[in-house]
Amino acid sequence: MIDDIKKDAADRMAKSVEALSHELAKIRTGRAHPSLLDHITVSYYGSEVPIRQVANVNAEDARTLVVTPWEKNLVSVVEKAIIQSDLGLNPSTAGTVIRVPMPALTEERRRDLSRVARQETEQARVAVRNIRRDANHELKELVKEKMISEDDERRGQEIVQKLTDQYIKEVDLVLAEKEKDLMSL
Repeated sequence: MIDDIKKDAADRMAKSVEALSHELAKIRTGRAHPSLLDHITVSYYGSEVPIRQVANVNAEDARTLVVTPWEKNLVSVVEKAIIQSDLGLNPSTAGTVIRVPMPALTEERRRDLSRVARQETEQARVAVRNIRRDANHELKELVKEKMISEDDERRGQEIVQKLTDQYIKEVDLVLAEKEKDLMSL
């Protein structure tokens, strides 16, 4: 039973770390990455669809994305969607290909992005702690139902605390990596 609680907590904590990595990937560094445009939607025959469903998005080099819409009439629609996004990008069109140059980040913008990354990381830490709380609550329930002894509960709580410490450390490593990435030129 304690093993089940430990396994469940470990799985959920790992998912929290994975979710943090995914969120931090959305924070733009100076490099061009196709996932930067993932949240942009385009009006396609009356419905809003993600840009990846109507165009090919690739990194041409470290500072340029290339967007190739699958239909010629979508070029202007995709370009307009990129301009209106919150990314502050200025795409340029050459025939059926849209090039999106990534502007260099200013020092101030880097600090802002670092602050956002820290906020996301704090949310991940809170999520990990909430998972610890849930696991400890399950252990207390097992003691109440007399399915495990109080000594087993204490051992289970120590195991859950070690897991929590391990995953908090992983969260901090993910943040350190992202901050290093943000501050490098």
